[in-house]
Amino acid sequence: MQKRIIFHIDVNSAFLSWTSVWRIKNGKSDLRLVPAVISGDPNKRTSVVLAKSVPAKKYSIKTGEPVSMALRKCPGLVTAEPDFKLYSKYSADFMNICRDYTPSLEKFSIDECFLDMSGTENIYPDIIAAAYEIKDRIKNELGFTVNVGIGSNKLLAKTASDFEKPDKVHTLFSEEIESKMWCLPVSDLLFLGKATAQKLKNISINTIGELAAADVKTLKALVGAKAGEQLHNYANGIDDSPVDDSPREVKSYGHSITVEENVTDIRTANSLLLSLTDAAASRMRAGGCKAYNISVNIRDSAFKNRSHQRALSSPTDVTQDIYKVVKALFSELWHGEPLRLLGVTLSDLTKDGGEQISLFGTDKSASSEKLKKVDAAVDSIRNKFGDSKILLGGALGAKRPKKK
Repeated sequence: MQKRIIFHIDVNSAFLSWTSVWRIKNGKSDLRLVPAVISGDPNKRTSVVLAKSVPAKKYSIKTGEPVSMALRKCPGLVTAEPDFKLYSKYSADFMNICRDYTPSLEKFSIDECFLDMSGTENIYPDIIAAAYEIKDRIKNELGFTVNVGIGSNKLLAKTASDFEKPDKVHTLFSEEIESKMWCLPVSDLLFLGKATAQKLKNISINTIGELAAADVKTLKALVGAKAGEQLHNYANGIDDSPVDDSPREVKSYGHSITVEENVTDIRTANSLLLSLTDAAASRMRAGGCKAYNISVNIRDSAFKNRSHQRALSSPTDVTQDIYKVVKALFSELWHGEPLRLLGVTLSDLTKDGGEQISLFGTDKSASSEKLKKVDAAVDSIRNKFGDSKILLGGALGAKRPKKK
């Protein structure tokens, strides 16, 4: 049986690194060398830390905490806003380099991927040297560093890449599990959450090695049959999941926005909903899809979430037609309570290119065709000049939202 060789490649402090590379190219300072974070506007109460530099860690700054708290810990902290369009570009660039070494690549997230290097021994007789070559190419050609974990399955490769950082290559093959993995705290096991880790500690299982040796029946009684079996397998380095290099099908297009001040009037709500609808519909058209289902979700000031959806008799990708349904759903859903979040999702997608029937009767099909032409013109302008260059009239003053 052919020996499996899996790489896991993870960008070190991706958002901060990618912003730093862009800053250096534009004559600005490298955020990786100073206490710095990537976050939203530090003057907004909703802004949180998305990424932090190594120097920022010395101030106990944590990812996910409010920027205001981080600034109290380090008054000289440098902040920079995220640029997801830039991040998408760098993500594609580093994965393209990885594809030079094997076509079997699975994108695990925007800043990490798995490579199946099994059977490449004739091309790369020294597999560790190949890992260093990939790491150094990314650093030299793109300007940021990665960690490469090498293992006999995805679990071990991912675990290895989380060893000492940054800019390192680590191995974790089956014969190294006892010496390299079983000594780690149980909380370091992939996909093991805080609640489960605490349950294990409550029965004196503190390391991955102790978990590997634990009675499977005890684990099943503690966390359930399926989860208990998985814990036992993972602790023993057992993972048969393949590197999935098939394109992932998009199942929905959605946007949501958390507001700085509570929404309390219908005009503001509708303006935001139009902006959300416009953003989601624009992305859906770019993907060549139409939606059979439209949903609206809200969160009030007490953090209670509610949603409402409607199935359509025929699919649509027309912004204004979708917006009419969104407004109707919202009017049924909202009872005047202050809102913190609004969201729109388009789902049950189809790529059927057949004739589109108006949602509001055949007599309006001509009007719908005109609206489709308007959408096409707007999409063309945005593709050429950027999202912010054109907004629908009712959305003026509303920020174009970020993807869900």
